[in-house]
Amino acid sequence: MEFDNDRVDVGGVDDRRGGGGAGRGVALGGGGGVVALIITVIVVLLNNGGGGGGSDALNQIIQGGQVTGGEPSETTSQLSARCNSEGALDKYTDCRLIKVYDVVNTTWSDEFDRRGMTYRAPHLAFFNGATSTGCGQASAQVGPFYCPADERIYLDLGFLTELEQQFGIKGQFAEAYIVAHEAGHHLQKLQGIEPQVRAQQERNPKQANALSVRMELQADCYAGVWSKLADDETNGNGIALTSADVDEALRAAAAVGDDRIQKAAGRSVDPESWTHGSAAQRAAWFKRGLASGDIDRCDTFAA
Repeated sequence: MEFDNDRVDVGGVDDRRGGGGAGRGVALGGGGGVVALIITVIVVLLNNGGGGGGSDALNQIIQGGQVTGGEPSETTSQLSARCNSEGALDKYTDCRLIKVYDVVNTTWSDEFDRRGMTYRAPHLAFFNGATSTGCGQASAQVGPFYCPADERIYLDLGFLTELEQQFGIKGQFAEAYIVAHEAGHHLQKLQGIEPQVRAQQERNPKQANALSVRMELQADCYAGVWSKLADDETNGNGIALTSADVDEALRAAAAVGDDRIQKAAGRSVDPESWTHGSAAQRAAWFKRGLASGDIDRCDTFAA
């Protein structure tokens, strides 16, 4: 993956690697993010000796620290200076994710303008270990997630690093897909989809899982749409994708399908318990968005 320009705007970043935050609500993505499901496998492996260290090993994963970013004491100006230094997008994971976040906002802002809609950018919040959010207290165990209450995408970089090292989910566009998926949940908030689905889940708890699957698959589809639109950006702030980049995203989506997670945990495949969709479904909806470049083709609720 290459960027049309290297300039990184850190204005929307909420860097909590020194702590902070507050609130309550219902999170999307950490319960629903691209990486969150892998935690099930991590816990099972550790509890059954696969990690060798039980809860201590899990704590090492969660508290792995900021391996590929700056120091927690970094100021906004220092973060900006580092992320705009030569080669920063290749050297620093946090800078690269901020750049992806910038492109996400540029792309969706342009698309919403084209549709006569108003786009409001979410914030991107980095944290270490745990943080307070508008959706309550959260730890790295939930993986990357979006909180509609405070409109923030939350990421723990140490956890992302461990996922790459321990489970092979790697590649710059696989990382970008994670941000794009969580940004897809923000689109659902802006479109009024998220509150409608939450209301339906409360009225009909038996359909809660099925509705959650449709929410997650739509976010996967939106991530695909973003990939297509960002690759076609003409304003000089997009990305240039290769087939290898797309393969990275598809592998990441498939790796966290509910069926694969259940099999990896030694359980039988139980579609009734799914909250995210199967490997095939997740990859298929990402591909649908990528092929069409049209959010109207992402109506998983009508499919």
